[in-house]
Formats: sequence, structure tokens, C-alpha cells
Amino acid sequence: MSNKVTIIGAGSVGSTIAYTMVVNGVASEIVMIDINEEKALGEAMDIRQGVLYCSPSSIYAGSYQDAVDSDIVILTSGIARKPGQSRLDLAQTNVNITKSIMKEIVKYAPNAIYVIVSNPVDILTYECIKVSGLPEHQIIGSGTALDTARLRSRLAEYYNLNQQNVHAYVFGEHGDSSFVPWSLATVSNVGIDAYADSLTKKPAILPKLNHEEVESYIRKSGGKIIERKGATFYAIAASVSHLCKSILSGVNTVLTVSSMMHGEYGIEDVCLSISTIIGRGGIISRIVSPLNDYEIELLHKSANSLKEVISNIQF
Repeated sequence: MSNKVTIIGAGSVGSTIAYTMVVNGVASEIVMIDINEEKALGEAMDIRQGVLYCSPSSIYAGSYQDAVDSDIVILTSGIARKPGQSRLDLAQTNVNITKSIMKEIVKYAPNAIYVIVSNPVDILTYECIKVSGLPEHQIIGSGTALDTARLRSRLAEYYNLNQQNVHAYVFGEHGDSSFVPWSLATVSNVGIDAYADSLTKKPAILPKLNHEEVESYIRKSGGKIIERKGATFYAIAASVSHLCKSILSGVNTVLTVSSMMHGEYGIEDVCLSISTIIGRGGIISRIVSPLNDYEIELLHKSANSLKEVISNIQF
């Protein structure tokens, strides 16, 4: 079955997503669009020349018209975050860029699932829902899918386990007000804080898991990487490629992605991440996991932080 994906933005994130999707055989056709046409041409050519050693696929640079019949459109365009800058500092600039793109792209791909990756992702997901005229289920923000990957990576490293044996999530904003609902975190069905005591053969040294240290690690990871190498793109590319593969496979999958809230946990009219079922139709359903009172309070705090930014933005 052929699957067509259009990627808008051929910078570090967009081009790495394209490369990752080709290597993993996610799509049979990929269109790369960028305001810098030569950059898009160069990235597409570079990736295309390695297709011999990957799953067969067609990848090329194009324009909005080439997005016709796309199954997925991925938005990565916008101004990148600079060292010391928060994702929310980017808000108005990237809102303006995204608005101009959505106005054009929906003319050619009205039935596609839109995956928003540009930051601040929750604000831009909200914007796309409000201005595009598309049904909400067609618009997905990458949200805290990357944060969740960072969390599981950290916990797996701590316990010396395969990451797939760790089940834990990051909820809320993809940013400073995100949090881990620790009451949901498990290792092989054992609560995360009880896991060490459940082992019949314990490691020689295993200090108590520090929740605050882990959450700080997650929130600061992006900034640390930007300080060291100028941008983050490998992990987000893997996350988005997995998200797209889940959509195109038609097998419903639970991920922490950003979507519009409609009363879940008493939260309305804001996009943020909770456990969500995604599939061929985009957003299938949000899952109202049993959070404790403190975790619900943190989710409300995150929602209010985003709403404050939204109130100061001109869409």
C-alpha cells in the first residue's frame, strides 16, 4: 500500500524526519517543501541517493501543489529555539509562519492528517485547529511524545533495562510546565517506586529514584543539547517517524500527543498531551487515566500556563 507524506520545512528537524522515515520504510512517497527551494532540493537529493540500501521510496522537493493526496502533512517550519530561549518565547513569530502555511497547504491536502512539530507545539496545534477549518481529529501535535521517550530512556538507564520494559509518561505542555504522573509509572506491571524492592537479586548499588531529578533531566534535555550542538533533531525525528508509522499502519496506538481538550480532567479549550489513541483517522480518543489529586493539579497548572500565552497571541 502506498503512503504519501509531505514535510514542510527542510531544516535539521524536517530533513532528519525525512531520512528516518526512508530508513524505516514508513512512506513510499515523501515531498519536501521549504521556502529555501535549493535547501529542499539538496536534502531530498542526498536522501534519495541512499534509497538503494533502504525500503523503496520516492523522495523529492516540491511545492504546496505537490502535497495533493498526501496521507500526512508534517509541519516543522519556523524559527528554531536559541540557547536560553524557552519554547513559548517563539510563540508569536511561529504562529504567524504557521498561519501562512496552513492557509495554502489545506487547499491541496484537505484530507491529510496534520502532524505539528514546530515549537511551541501546543500553541501551534491549537492555532491550526482554530484557523485551518479542518476537523480536530486531523490535527495532532507531537506534544510530549519526545519527553516520554526521554523519560523512558532515563529510567531504563537508571534500572539497566530495555526501554520497552518501562511504562511511564509525560503529560501537559511540551515545555517547562510538563510533569510525570508517577502514579501511572511501572516496570513490568510493578509500580516504579516498588520495582527495586521487588527484585530477588538486587544490584550492589541502587540509590532511591529521585523524581525531581528525573523530571528536571527531561525538561532540561532539549536546552542542554542545543547548548552543545546547536539543535535537537535525532530523537524528535524518531518520535515523529514512529507517530506517522502508527497512523499509516491503521493499528491504533497509545501515545502522548497534543490535542484539543474537551472537559478531560475539567480542562477545556487548550491543546496539551495526555495518553491518546491515534490511528489511520488521526485522533481516535483521549484516555482519562486515573490521576491522583496532585497530578490533576499539575495538569491544570500546565493548561493555565498555555492559556496565558494564548491570551497574548494574535491568531
